Order: sequence, then C-alpha cells, then structure tokens
Amino acid sequence: MRVGFGLPVSGSWATPELLVEFAGEAERLDYDSLWTFQRLLVGADQALDPVYRSVLDPLVALTFAAARTSRIRLGVAVVNLPFVSPVVLAKQVSTLDVLSGGRVDLGLGVGWSPVEYAATGAVAERRAARTREYVAVLRALWSGGASFDGEFYTVPPSRMEPRPVQRPGVPILLGGAVPAAIRRAGEIGDGWVSRSATNLSDIASDVALVRQGAESSGRASPRVVCRGVLKLTELELDADGRPPLSGTYEQIREGTAWLATQGVTEVFYDLNWDSLITLEPEAARDRALEILHNLAPVGLG
Repeated sequence: MRVGFGLPVSGSWATPELLVEFAGEAERLDYDSLWTFQRLLVGADQALDPVYRSVLDPLVALTFAAARTSRIRLGVAVVNLPFVSPVVLAKQVSTLDVLSGGRVDLGLGVGWSPVEYAATGAVAERRAARTREYVAVLRALWSGGASFDGEFYTVPPSRMEPRPVQRPGVPILLGGAVPAAIRRAGEIGDGWVSRSATNLSDIASDVALVRQGAESSGRASPRVVCRGVLKLTELELDADGRPPLSGTYEQIREGTAWLATQGVTEVFYDLNWDSLITLEPEAARDRALEILHNLAPVGLG
C-alpha cells in the first residue's frame, strides 16, 4: 500500500507558505505522493460544501510543489476533462512531468457542476464517448508524432515537444462513481481514483469493476487510488459500522491496512475536507502537521 497526502489547496490553509511546508515535510516523512483537486468556480446561489468555495488551480499548485521537492510523486484527482482542450492539458501535464523529472499522475473526471459546465461552454452529452477520445488524444500527443481524427476531437498531423519524461506517457487515472465509469477506468486508463463520497466500506465491489475493465482490454493490473477523507476522533470508535478511515490514529492506520486487503493500491489522506483545518487558519497548521506526522508511513515521523 502506498500512502500519499493531499496538498493544502482549499480554504484558509491553502497558502504559499503552507503548501511548500507540507510538500517538503511529506517528502521528508517518506510519503509516496502529493495530491490536488479541481474546482473552477462556485455559483452565487450554489450551496456547496466549504471545501469547494476557494480552491487553488491543481496543476499550478503541483508545479509550485514540484519546485520544492525532488522525489515525491505529484497527482491531481481530478481535472474535469470537458472544461479544457486535450491539447492544452497534454502540454501542461507534459511540461510538469519534464520539470518534475517524471513524477506526475493525471486524474481525469467529467465534472458535475452545472455552473462550471455553463461557464466553460462544455457539453454534457455523451460524456463516456468523449472520455474515450480524450484519453486517446492525450496518448497520441505524448507519443511523439500525433494525428487524430475523431468524432469530438481532431489533431492534424503534428508533434508536441517536449514529450513527458515518463514513457509512453503520464499515467492516467479516471474518476467516476457509476459502475460503467469505474469499469471504464480499468479498460482505458491506468486505474481508478475514488471520490470524497465513495463508500469505502464497500470498495471491494468498485475494485472488482476496475479489474473487470482492465481484464476486458488485456491491460495490466490497474491502480486503485483512494481519496482518504478522515474522520479523526480522540476516543476509539466501536468496530461495528465504523468507516475504514475513522476513529483514532491507530484505527485509521488499521483501516488503511484493511483497504489494502480489498484491492486498494494507494491511499492519500486529504485534509482539505477537514473543516477544523480549512476554516480555522490559526489552528490549521498545528492540526495538519500533527495528522501528517501521526499517519506517516510506518517507521518514520
């Protein structure tokens, strides 16, 4: 099981100073990866959780972290593909991979906010077919010589340089919550990344769908990346009905180990969903550092 950490990208703790501090400390503690997520804007009358109200751009934040680290991997979970041209995203991600020395993981989703769809001029229809083409365009552009003539996207014969350091390209993880989308992540992606609302107690059924998709296309064992939204308590919770990443530090560690037995390959602890951190600037750093240290990979911290 690989263990990562969500960068400070939402709310009051999303500052340049804390982003740099936590990126460096996570690398020092031997975490495997750092993660961000995307939220473009919130409608004036749109009632969304606080985590979505003020969010740094995910790729810019990762680039900032890349300049202050040297080993830890850099992931985004996720960029919503309907909102950006695949050619533009291919260039941005390839550049980040070059600048970071080949450390990037790209998560892709289809988005859910009608406000963001309207603001970007995106089209919601036939998102599954668009996703398939989008992934194919990215891989074609990263291959060196590109040419693509599809239903939704066209790339004239061309070259995009520099190519990513990772070959044949940056790993692509797909999000999704419905069975068809989860299966598709294994079929055309390098794996699946769960969302904040995923029922982790039943994640084995999602893992099975990802593996079915991978097997159907003859792909290698897919990655299963879990966004770990923590519910930390001072007192130990009863085992019955306890979500895997809830309770004391020891119980959360046990839950992480249990997720590995369910087929999860990677977990990243994402404190951007912790209101005591994102909404309380005075206490944010101390609480987040305590969690970072207490949940560091075994033997460190």
